[in-house]
Amino acid sequence: MTSAPSLAPISPEQISQLTDSSQWGQPSPAPILSARFKQSAADFQVDELLEVELSGEGEHLWLLIKKTGMNTSFVADQLAKWAKIPSRDVGYSGLKDRQAVTTQWFSLRIPKSELPSTSFDEFMMANLSSELESVQVLEQAWHSKKLNRGTHKANHFKIHLRDIQVGDDTNIDTTKIDAALNIMATNGVPNYFGEQRFGRQGNNIASALEWFEQGTINGRKPHPKKSRDLQSLLLSSARSAIFNQILSARVEQGNWDKALEGDVFNLNGSGSVFTVEQIDQEIQDRLASGDIHPTAPLWGIKNDKVDAAAKALEQQVVEQNSILQRLAQGLEKKELKTMRRATRLPVSNLSWSWPDEQSLLLQFTLPTGTFATSVLSALVADLS
Repeated sequence: MTSAPSLAPISPEQISQLTDSSQWGQPSPAPILSARFKQSAADFQVDELLEVELSGEGEHLWLLIKKTGMNTSFVADQLAKWAKIPSRDVGYSGLKDRQAVTTQWFSLRIPKSELPSTSFDEFMMANLSSELESVQVLEQAWHSKKLNRGTHKANHFKIHLRDIQVGDDTNIDTTKIDAALNIMATNGVPNYFGEQRFGRQGNNIASALEWFEQGTINGRKPHPKKSRDLQSLLLSSARSAIFNQILSARVEQGNWDKALEGDVFNLNGSGSVFTVEQIDQEIQDRLASGDIHPTAPLWGIKNDKVDAAAKALEQQVVEQNSILQRLAQGLEKKELKTMRRATRLPVSNLSWSWPDEQSLLLQFTLPTGTFATSVLSALVADLS
């Protein structure tokens, strides 16, 4: 890594270049020019796919909850208040959006199995602040273990895009859109981190730079323990920005789903990565079938698996952008060990229908840690 340039001020426009999804490369032009997204919570539905066999015994009450207009943290806090237990005794696997209809599991540690006299549904009905909010317990069962982060492996999405525009012609020919979706179902899409990872107007990147270079966040020195979640978010945002730019470069070069000399490969559906001495026909065939994927770095120290052309590309992308250089150096000073993330995102169980001429209903399944907006960005140029 070359030394960073003098620490010049970073403009909002510079950060926007990194965090605006319209600036990231796509394998082909989006067939939809514009569409409206999340006009109501019902337009974005997410169902957590959790494969755990609940024993029916134990001190942890597991609840499958359907919620509208509420994020995961809020519901977890309400569950703790309802059961009169510490917040640390409420478990969940992943975070879900507020502006959506979502179903996900929670667990509550209740040692004596003594439930409140009112149901959680009733408790929430008395505490809802808006008619747009709702909550419903769909299933419940006792189990011997707490639900931990990352337990579920996938999410199923149902997304309604409205007011679709493909050009000046108000009559939409769905042929090109259907063709693009068929290609997507076969080839997947670039595995970008979504814009939401970077905060409003990319503020997480500005905060990460401040923390790396001045030791403060929003002008204050962060508390070692109380700000752990915020620090983790900023580290993740910095890594995501670098990853996205390297991926964008590979998309523009046409090798985001193909092998480069020195690549590190990911085994589909796992966290396993490996290297090969030579890219032979077997590797090519496995890439073509989706059994393995190329990777790009989640930046840190000990980035020693990647080599040759793949390594040169990664270094070049970072060295040519002063913000990426500064983020990379900050991450290295924090001594995070480099991890690898697949550059290709498989889109499983993709189906779609046209409720009307300017409305598209999509359904698909994605692994945890990936973003539905990555699918939408490949399909829609301007998503509002």
